Amino acid sequence: MSNLKKIDQLFPDIKLLENASLADYTNTDTGGPADWLAFPTSVEQVQQLVDYAQQIALPLTVIGNASNLIVSDQGIAGLVIILTAMNRIEIQENRITAQAGAPIIAVSEAACKARLTGLEFAAGIPGSVGGAVFMNAGAYGGETKDVIVSATVMTREGVIETLTNEQLEFGYRHSSVQDRQDIILSAQFDLVTGDYDTIRNQMDDLNARRAAKQPLEWPSCGSVFKRPTGYFAGKLIHDAGLQGYTSGGAQVSKKHAGFIINVGGGTATDYVDVIHHVQHEVSRQFGVQLETEVRVIGRQ
Repeated sequence: MSNLKKIDQLFPDIKLLENASLADYTNTDTGGPADWLAFPTSVEQVQQLVDYAQQIALPLTVIGNASNLIVSDQGIAGLVIILTAMNRIEIQENRITAQAGAPIIAVSEAACKARLTGLEFAAGIPGSVGGAVFMNAGAYGGETKDVIVSATVMTREGVIETLTNEQLEFGYRHSSVQDRQDIILSAQFDLVTGDYDTIRNQMDDLNARRAAKQPLEWPSCGSVFKRPTGYFAGKLIHDAGLQGYTSGGAQVSKKHAGFIINVGGGTATDYVDVIHHVQHEVSRQFGVQLETEVRVIGRQ
């Protein structure tokens, strides 16, 4: 760690925190410390950090809004880059370009103000643009792949590339970025001119439906499980009698069985324990294997 100790001296213009708790930055309010936590504000700063990590073989983790992550209680080794300070949104005619750290909700709101339709489905998705591209986030019949034209990424070697919609190879909660381990810097969306009131009403309706069905008042990592073919994860969990199941401070929501909430003092270990119990019971009772939509990262 001797090289790591001087990282804040090497990059005086970048906000860097040593041994910082990631629980302060995750939607579950859980997670251990990062050896170093960086908040770059530009592509150039990201490049500097990536090049440095490459030079000294430093473990590098990049996250956005951490809304669909569970960070280990043991934390994350090396350098963690959080991109939320890179949040610029620009609109030119029907195209929106948004940096990876911009909340996808903010992009959908900007689209609405510009009378552009296509991103209404994202009105309540709590993640960043980078996260939305990374996992092809979607809701209420819409997905990121439906509106994205391209994404600008940086490879782990520091090379900047532009990937087209086709090259992103979108699937259900999947993109090629997951396999390539690229760092998403920004994304370009092509939308269609629409009626402001129609767009606004649809977004308000979707948000009202979310609030009625989802436990938004509690810390959570959103929808935990992917939709199994031919089933709905939430219904399987409900039918298995698992709503309210609790381990430590993590609980299967009584409001929506597809969510696991932090009811107080929950840890990442509690979350993982609940996930494993749900998977075991749904498999035992119905013979269906639930795959996680959330990612568990960090020291094990």
